[in-house]
Amino acid sequence: MDVLTKFGVNWPAFIAQVVIVLIVYAILNKYAFGPVLAMLEQRRLKIEAGEKDLVKIREQLEQADAKVQASLDEANAKAERLISEARESAAAVREQKTQEAISEAEKIIAKAREASKLEHERLMAELKRDFGRLVVDTTGKVTGKVLDDKDQARINQEVAGQVAL
Repeated sequence: MDVLTKFGVNWPAFIAQVVIVLIVYAILNKYAFGPVLAMLEQRRLKIEAGEKDLVKIREQLEQADAKVQASLDEANAKAERLISEARESAAAVREQKTQEAISEAEKIIAKAREASKLEHERLMAELKRDFGRLVVDTTGKVTGKVLDDKDQARINQEVAGQVAL
């Protein structure tokens, strides 16, 4: 204790100061530290809750992103399928229209051939008739006699037979 007195420790003042510090600490602990520590604890709890909510939000965001990506993938697949079906349908329609055009062209060609054949037959009949008349007129002039209907019919048949060959 000798050392403490050399340094100027006054025991009654030291004890009084310790008591005052303890009283101030108790007052501060009750009225200042307690509420501040409670407020800090509330903030810590709010921060923890916010972090938990943030984790939940991130998980929900990841799930939403996955759902959006799945929807986009499904929509892309559906679009590709529709495009493929449209191309196939267009090809089928194109093929059908081509076949219809070919069929129509064949019908037109057949009609044209038929019309050509009928026109040929008509022209041949007209030619035979005109040729027969010419032969009858020429025969009448050459022979100098007027041919009756029977002679004209016989000559027309002979000429028609020779022209047909």
